[in-house]
Amino acid sequence: MPSSPGSPAQGDLSDLFHRAFRALRHSWVQQLAPFELTPHQFRAMQALAKSSLEAPGTDGLRLKDVAERLHIAPRSATEVIDQLEVKELVMRTADPIDRRATLVKLTPAGQGLADRVRAARRGHTDQYFGRLNASDRAELARILAQLGPL
Repeated sequence: MPSSPGSPAQGDLSDLFHRAFRALRHSWVQQLAPFELTPHQFRAMQALAKSSLEAPGTDGLRLKDVAERLHIAPRSATEVIDQLEVKELVMRTADPIDRRATLVKLTPAGQGLADRVRAARRGHTDQYFGRLNASDRAELARILAQLGPL
């Protein structure tokens, strides 16, 4: 399907999307720096925080569940959790159901930091997408929702 005058060609859409994503990710890395977190570390913290909201009173997530939620290899999840544990943002506990398994959960310090970073991220997101009017933001959200996983 030919592009209309003034609209990007199909091949350009990928480039434009990639450029916008890279700009957003770069600014996100910079925003995480004062918190001494990497994007992977914060994503793991978000997964742990979300799990505690989904199932209050649970003792955390198994490492394999963290890996699944982050769509990464279990070995990589272990590395990220090790890094967060050194910073005392997460803790490991024995799984009361399976003695061979370990559960991971946010410490109170980890939960507090996750809350502060989420608030900062909301502000950053509002600023980044604030360049679009409300109608354009709604349209972008609608389009991105359609482009979910293949």
